Amino acid sequence: MNDKSKIPTLKPVFLESGIEVEPLYTQKDVSKEIETEAPGKYPFTRGIHPLMYRKSPFTIRQYAGFATPEETNERFHFLLNNGQTGLNVAFDLPTQCGLDSDDPRAFGEIGRVGMTIDTLEDFEIAFKNIDLNKITVSLTINGSAIVLIAMYIALAEKLGYDIKNLRGTAQNDILKEFIGRGTWIFPVAQSVKLVIDTIEYCALNIPKYSPVSVCGYHIRESGANPIQEMAYAFCIAKAYTDGALQRGIDIDDFASRLSFNFDIYGNMFEQIAKFRGGRRLWAKIIREEYHAKNDNSCWLRMIAGGGGGGLTKEQP
Repeated sequence: MNDKSKIPTLKPVFLESGIEVEPLYTQKDVSKEIETEAPGKYPFTRGIHPLMYRKSPFTIRQYAGFATPEETNERFHFLLNNGQTGLNVAFDLPTQCGLDSDDPRAFGEIGRVGMTIDTLEDFEIAFKNIDLNKITVSLTINGSAIVLIAMYIALAEKLGYDIKNLRGTAQNDILKEFIGRGTWIFPVAQSVKLVIDTIEYCALNIPKYSPVSVCGYHIRESGANPIQEMAYAFCIAKAYTDGALQRGIDIDDFASRLSFNFDIYGNMFEQIAKFRGGRRLWAKIIREEYHAKNDNSCWLRMIAGGGGGGLTKEQP
């Protein structure tokens, strides 16, 4: 049955984003432009690589960090020995807020929701016997990101790694902290300046490192729907991009290292559409608005994780 006029009238069904679901979709609903697109080709609606996960499986990283560097190192090795292919580091709130463990304001929070980091030696212990050339590390840190990134670079240099080949990611998305979490330290303008400082430094010195992971995830967990999640994330990413361009950095020298962190739960097809539409829109923003020449500058590089907002509350 291809004639939609013959479909019985049903009670309207709406997605979380407010989009009404039609009772039937046909080939006529598919854009001819998208229909002829191939994965790995601009604007990358169907994927940034031709074969996507069938050639390169997704990196698996469980968010992890225990109270001490020693315990965290033990956990990291356990995860890697059981098939994990990357690390995603959790830090305690004092570390996230730039407080040393002996600061009175850190009392009662040390080591509670992640690892405590006070010195470079703590980093050395946490990453003992972990090959940073083979395992990429994601530092989930924002307000104090510039310090933790510096520590990670210092660790790599001390261990003899060539930092020009150092890979990994720092979350370092301070604007979403003002919207969705709260672990900011400095006012907005000064906070954004530090983010741009890291983008500039990495573009010049560590070209394979991703200094920012823009987080739509926390926006959605704060109450946004999937469309709003993408909209806020892209606006934040544009703010960082504008700041970097004002420093005189070429768009193709840093855009390929911008990454994103998105929530994924709810209607499966809505999530698929979110990612496909997001890839397409971001590619067009970078190519048409910022005039990037390199295709990989237009990639929407992302991680996605199941959100707590989609879980069922425990029954009494």
